[in-house]
Amino acid sequence: MDHVVYLDFKAKEMELILNHSKSMIVRGATGRKIPYGRVREKDVLYFINNNGEGEVKARAIVKSVLNSEKLSPEESSALIEKNMFSLKLDDKQLKKWSGKRYLVLIEITSPEPLKPFGIDKSEYSNMDDWLPVEDINSVKKERS
Repeated sequence: MDHVVYLDFKAKEMELILNHSKSMIVRGATGRKIPYGRVREKDVLYFINNNGEGEVKARAIVKSVLNSEKLSPEESSALIEKNMFSLKLDDKQLKKWSGKRYLVLIEITSPEPLKPFGIDKSEYSNMDDWLPVEDINSVKKERS
């Protein structure tokens, strides 16, 4: 399964992934929302910056996934803290994800830059920062 994942541009997440200093991605919410339960080992993540440019610029392979049980704010913060070396979160991101009731920690491997390409998001009315697209070629836009 392929996924399009929006990364925090201001926190330089794409750069951190490509220079191999960030090896884990976190998502969280008060409920079990995507990507909770939808990401598996060996899935491929395609990365886009959340700065409006709309181009996939890199990809990585999912090495492992942890879908947390319901967490207290303290448990959630402790889980984030325990994985900070791999997550490389800045203060703003740390505040955003700590305390969430459900967390998904996705360890990645083999990050590589790609020739940038756009995607067709018309099938995704509920725009989020994570799109499970099944096959990247089904949403890939051809350059004009």
